[in-house]
Amino acid sequence: MQELVRTNDAVLLSAVGALLDGAAIDYLVMDQNMSILEGSLGVIPRRVLVHADDLRAARQVLTDAGLAHELRTDG
Repeated sequence: MQELVRTNDAVLLSAVGALLDGAAIDYLVMDQNMSILEGSLGVIPRRVLVHADDLRAARQVLTDAGLAHELRTDG
């Protein structure tokens, strides 16, 4: 799995999920349940991971949606 996006923004996370769902790209949101430990402060960023084979397509979907600035450059 490769990291596609890392964010504290729940709205962005929802948008990314909807875009990936629409493109039939499987993804996994990591650290989503950490809010229980941190007290729902949004301090720990959530990470969206996609399979390495889908990384290029997922990056293109987000770029086409105007979210290229949110993509991880090291992923």
